[in-house]
Amino acid sequence: MAGENRSPQPVHPATPGLSTPGGHYSHVTVANGFVFVSGQLPVTAAGTRLDDRSFAEQARQVLDNVEQALLAAGSAIDQLVQVRVYVDDIENWPEFNSIYASWAGNARSSRAVVPTGPLHFGLKIEVEALAVL
Repeated sequence: MAGENRSPQPVHPATPGLSTPGGHYSHVTVANGFVFVSGQLPVTAAGTRLDDRSFAEQARQVLDNVEQALLAAGSAIDQLVQVRVYVDDIENWPEFNSIYASWAGNARSSRAVVPTGPLHFGLKIEVEALAVL
């Protein structure tokens, strides 16, 4: 199983809870006991971009996508080591921080916020993560 991968050889587990990647990448890679979650956008499992939705709805979808990637790899939110958050406008940070705190619960990984200006497809947020098995 991918979640047991402790070798340096990368494994890209299937991610049935996520849409097909929009480029030449995997949503999640497991190698040497680490789980690398690619930048997740607010896109549903059916491939619908939530560009017309509120920041809060987009943030919840992104975090759901991160969790789906972690679960596919055999990890979980409480196994997160580092999270990087890209927001189109730093004014959205307080709202995201509140949503994130509810989602992460007692997990307190390292975290960074990077204000970027416009993101792909007019979306407002992207999140990438690193976890352990």
